Amino acid sequence: MNQDYIIPNAWSILEEGFEEDRVKSSESIYSIGNGAMGQRANFEEDYSGETFQGSYIGGVYYPDKTRVGWWKNGYPEYFAKVLNAPSWIGIRVHVNGESLDLATCKSVTNFRRELNMKEGWLKRSFVAILPNDAEVKVQSTRFLSLDHDEVGAIKYEVTPLNQDTLVAFTPYLDAGITNEDSNWDDQFWQTVSVEHEANRAFIRSHTMKTEFHVCTFMLSQLFLNNIEVKTDLKINSTEKYIEFTQETHVNKGGTASLIKYGGYTVDRDHDKDQLVLAANKVLDTVSEIDFEGLLEKQKEAWQKIWDMADITIEGDVKAQQGIRFNIFQLNQTYLGTDAQLNIGPKGFTGEKYGGSTYWDTEAYCIPFYMATKDQEVARKLLTYRYNHLEKAIENAEKLGFKDGAALYPMVTMNGEECHNEWEITFEEIHRNGAIAFAIYNYFRFTGDYSYIPEKGLEVLIGIARFWQQRATYSKEKNKYVILGVTGPNEYENNVNNNFYTNYIAKWCISFALENIEKVKNGYSDDYNRIVGKTNISSEELSKCKDVANNMYLPFSEELNIYLQQDGFLDKELVTVKDLDKNQRPINQKWSWDRILRSPYIKQADTLQGFYFFEDHFTTEELERHFDFYEPFTVHESSLSPCVHSIQAAKLNRMDQAYTFYLRTSRLDLDDYNKEVEEGLHITSMAGTWMSIVEGFGGMRVKNDKLSFEPKIPEQWEAYSFKINFRQQILKIKVTHKETTFELDGNKSLNLLLNGEEITISPSS
Repeated sequence: MNQDYIIPNAWSILEEGFEEDRVKSSESIYSIGNGAMGQRANFEEDYSGETFQGSYIGGVYYPDKTRVGWWKNGYPEYFAKVLNAPSWIGIRVHVNGESLDLATCKSVTNFRRELNMKEGWLKRSFVAILPNDAEVKVQSTRFLSLDHDEVGAIKYEVTPLNQDTLVAFTPYLDAGITNEDSNWDDQFWQTVSVEHEANRAFIRSHTMKTEFHVCTFMLSQLFLNNIEVKTDLKINSTEKYIEFTQETHVNKGGTASLIKYGGYTVDRDHDKDQLVLAANKVLDTVSEIDFEGLLEKQKEAWQKIWDMADITIEGDVKAQQGIRFNIFQLNQTYLGTDAQLNIGPKGFTGEKYGGSTYWDTEAYCIPFYMATKDQEVARKLLTYRYNHLEKAIENAEKLGFKDGAALYPMVTMNGEECHNEWEITFEEIHRNGAIAFAIYNYFRFTGDYSYIPEKGLEVLIGIARFWQQRATYSKEKNKYVILGVTGPNEYENNVNNNFYTNYIAKWCISFALENIEKVKNGYSDDYNRIVGKTNISSEELSKCKDVANNMYLPFSEELNIYLQQDGFLDKELVTVKDLDKNQRPINQKWSWDRILRSPYIKQADTLQGFYFFEDHFTTEELERHFDFYEPFTVHESSLSPCVHSIQAAKLNRMDQAYTFYLRTSRLDLDDYNKEVEEGLHITSMAGTWMSIVEGFGGMRVKNDKLSFEPKIPEQWEAYSFKINFRQQILKIKVTHKETTFELDGNKSLNLLLNGEEITISPSS
């Protein structure tokens, strides 16, 4: 049974009624961010019930020493942790001396929480009766500014309902925080100073080991019935904490409000000795704009994002809510303004996965950012990997590779591998292929070849070298094999000849060789520079070509399908529909030994290859493989339903495609995998976008042209989306009767619609 308390709404995530057992789930779902920082939706006031506190700063991490039973050569020394940063959101509230705490109140009614995705704010309201019988109405409004991304704002309002009341607000900063997922309970932060001036407070601290310097700051203002009240501040501070207390008498029916601005200045953007000065400057700016003015600017900034990124769905409010939630969270996580940042699988919503960069970025996220923003954003994501090429070469050297072979990390913050499970770290090497595929995908979509001679070819050469060295020649098969790997399906470890891994290795080498020739013939200066830098030789190129041309791909003649890996048919092939539902999800019910011996597939594996390289296979081949593998797929990875939705749509199985779409779009809202309290699945949200645009919309690039083969679920009346294709904005609307296009550009665009070439002229 999935959770079902989120109220369907086209533009908002709504919750009504206070239930303690869903607090942690809602803290994830209602998380807010602005690309530079983010926070779980923890209550501002004290809460003594179960909660998962979390505030995070983009790019600030700690190298938590790996915890393993015994060490292995080449093992990463640490697992990078996105750090729970010093908290600035806290506001203790006392009513006639009694602490406001929803876990201890006599009653909590009219509880309502709204995450307004259209305008980018979080609001919570309730009526509470405290243990002293004071009854109050409370409303808090909070957002993280897109325009001033170092700062967030809170307006916290208390209205006494049954008596005149003394209300005390105690806004605070707290640097005495910890991570829930610490390996060794290390101290992650060192506090340098706690300072205040007037109604502003600052805590300067730095991370241990990585030495990121941060100033956490706040400014608070007290209002009574919307008029600012100047009262003396009672200041209390310790070596890691500072609070201000202000109080005011409030008549029954009146409203006391606290406006609090807070956030972080970081030495990634400022001199570490100027962080307090930088904090004061941003506080000067936002306090002059004031809360309402800042909120208006927030609405305008989100309107610009939605104008390009929105997908509309008519006739299905749960589907509409789902896709907007996904698009909203993607933009809260990454906006493309900082080339040093990337897209962590949990974004700013939790600690799991370390907040680091995975292959998810290249495989799933780049298409979204490429099509909904300027192509420079996608180019920044590619450049992020280019900047880590030397680290990728070091990672490969640690495992015994040589001569510039590059193995990109499974998990990273700075290019260094920091994943600490051997079957992933050493064996899930297919991630290298996603890096190369993203370069190809970028060129295919944007038409911008310049990235390859400037930066991309060096990456492709390093990856091709890795695959050539990783392959082993098998005399028995007279082919090259790749042994001891984990494919995308992590429910299989240490297998031989995973189809997806072998296929993408073969393709990576061929793509690198093709582009070496292309750059040689068309970009001689770049070619000479790259040859001088990489020392690539004709002998090495010949070895690479031999491996690519003679790569072994496991195949069943009887079933006429590629096998996920050697020995897959030796398993007891019981399909998922015949699996006891009480055994699901198997990753929470079964031993790892039992999972590894089962035929069950965590996510698209062989079918991931058919997704990436769709034009290498016929529709009939896709259908055969889909019919064989999908029945064994448990979809216990967030990255699985979107790929299957796209392929089901291509096969015109719209009921199945729609079911997969709902699962990917509402994965967190409905908590399919029973783990949303740990944080959201941010990177898979880009797959949700793909399931509409590439799945139902059938968008591809064919023969250097945009191509669409639109389909529409019967549950929908219409849907529409926009694509930024080579600096021209194309809007596509699909109904049951027709597909229409609007072009915002300065020249006509030729595209394919159901295989027929048509010309779209600019609409103005």
